[in-house]
Amino acid sequence: MDAAALAAFLAVAEHGSFSRAAEQLHLTQSATSKRISTLESQLGAPLFDRLGRTIVLTEAGRLLLPRAQQLLRDIGDTRRALANLSGQVSGTLSVATSHHVGLHRLPPVLRAFAEAWPQVKLDLRFMASEAAGDAILRGEVELAIVTLPLKCPPPLLAEPLWPDVLRVAVAPWHPLATRKKITPFMLVEHPAILPDAGTFTRALIEDAFEPLEIKPQVVLSTNFLETIKMMVSVGLGWSLLPTSMLDRSLVSPVLTGLHIERRLGVLRHSKHTLSNAAQRMLTQLRGAEVRSQKSEIRNKT
Repeated sequence: MDAAALAAFLAVAEHGSFSRAAEQLHLTQSATSKRISTLESQLGAPLFDRLGRTIVLTEAGRLLLPRAQQLLRDIGDTRRALANLSGQVSGTLSVATSHHVGLHRLPPVLRAFAEAWPQVKLDLRFMASEAAGDAILRGEVELAIVTLPLKCPPPLLAEPLWPDVLRVAVAPWHPLATRKKITPFMLVEHPAILPDAGTFTRALIEDAFEPLEIKPQVVLSTNFLETIKMMVSVGLGWSLLPTSMLDRSLVSPVLTGLHIERRLGVLRHSKHTLSNAAQRMLTQLRGAEVRSQKSEIRNKT
């Protein structure tokens, strides 16, 4: 068994498709199939049942799955540990991030990192914050720069970098737009547009309302905050958006009696060795946090 064959096996298992696995691996479908066939020959057992267009794991495949994941994690960890001995900052750095963080927080960090370490190839993957944690656990990325969960289960480590206050947002002609201050009880009388159920941000909002024994009337939901902003701006409902997204297309009355703040930061695996490139990225991110804090202090004074 080699790492390439195991990676092909995991990709097919994840997608349930040889064609989509091939796209992820940047291979042809025939090359992906050949790697799976070679692995099946080495193990002496079929790993997938092909039921028409559906690909499912066999019993042998289900047995191999967690072991293959662990083997690839161990191989990656060993490679990073050996590469770190040279002190060089090079190679590929795989980072996951959400669309919001990638658009509103990362550009200056990535620009500074690319200028300081041009020999590092950045593999930036956009995905939901919840999926990014899973990608860390599978060893697919070294760092995830995302909205942090309310509770971070081991072996994940969460390092908060930026506080992200959520403020009420409504269209200029919304019934609440003329009020300077509103209460949570006034909010729940109107339709809401919130992130999808199961997301970290939605859980944060629901937890904030729970002690008041009220719930927002959610009529629309999506994972994309930019889409929520658009729907709010055309008058489909109110929402809670980061301060950085508020502009003249929205009105933001002050919400009294309720403070909702997300934590944006970085996730990593506590038992994995970070590459030199990942360590430099962490340093860059921490520097961005310090600059952000200084900027907030200046704005307040």
